[in-house]
Amino acid sequence: MTTPLQDRIIRHIKTSGPLPLAEYMHWCMADPKDGYYANQEAIGSKGDFITAPEISQLFGEMIGIWAVEKWQALGSPKSFNLVELGPGKGTLMQDLLRISDAVPDFLQSAHIYMIETSERLVEIQKQTLSAYQNISWQKSIKELPVQPTLIIANEFLDVLPVRQYVKAGAEWREHAVAVDSEDNLVWTLGTGILEKESLPEQSDEEPNGAILEISTIREAFIANTAEQLNKNSGSALFIDYGHTQTGFGDTVQALRAHEYASVLESPGFADLTSHVDFGALAKIAETSGMKVSPIITQGEFLLEKGMLERAGQLGRNQSSEVQESITRQAERLALPEEMGNLFKVLEFGTSENKD
Repeated sequence: MTTPLQDRIIRHIKTSGPLPLAEYMHWCMADPKDGYYANQEAIGSKGDFITAPEISQLFGEMIGIWAVEKWQALGSPKSFNLVELGPGKGTLMQDLLRISDAVPDFLQSAHIYMIETSERLVEIQKQTLSAYQNISWQKSIKELPVQPTLIIANEFLDVLPVRQYVKAGAEWREHAVAVDSEDNLVWTLGTGILEKESLPEQSDEEPNGAILEISTIREAFIANTAEQLNKNSGSALFIDYGHTQTGFGDTVQALRAHEYASVLESPGFADLTSHVDFGALAKIAETSGMKVSPIITQGEFLLEKGMLERAGQLGRNQSSEVQESITRQAERLALPEEMGNLFKVLEFGTSENKD
């Protein structure tokens, strides 16, 4: 049985030809009628995946500490933008605001902007954050007021579409989705060709069938973020899973009910993501005039912000079961073999934010 979106994609391909992977991902995730975020319960035990804020309050609280530090580095302005991109259920912001309650001036000065395109998720976020005032919802960071700005994004970049190019002889041709004689979605090579100047130096050594991933939309988003910070002053923090250096390989994956699925199966019903090339994005930020911190792992970031000490506070005077639960949550976030090393942290900002 095909999904409603699959039927539409098949008709489109039969009319217009193979659909590049990036466009296929956009349809699957962002279609306002039949796309994933319009209809699916994505996050949590009943969804398709679980994110760090849903694992433990420790995650959002450490980002809260980061935000307070950056606000202070800006001179503790009396009014500033506190922005979260793709806020999910609003859990990260809720934990951030709770821990920053220890610095009343921070909360009083913050104008909070949630950047969200899904109306269904906006309603969930409003419920989560109902105890807080001065929160606005927008669809783009381009609408932010001109004032000091802090931008936070967790598992936001990985869902932005990625283009894949496959080595076919002397050419690198774009990976695309086609339809076979039985109306199944299948992989094919499209007409798009990646120019040689856009290829890494070692591309000649790769065998036929090798895959290179490029996300121009991620690069454009980082450039737009840098433009906002150059205009307003401030810092940005991006946390996601990925790698620090551009390489070759297929990282596009589909998740459904916490299990991997075929990327071409049930479009609109599975979460499609790919690993983030942090090295390439750091270069974009630097070229855009940002001061870029060395890329570190999520584990390093959380430990630097004091996660272990905070976990000890939460477990104090609690039962052994609660203490064990908090310890397990912290380990899942920070241990190298869990989320600690796979997830990376990209931080950049204007010069007044750097130590």
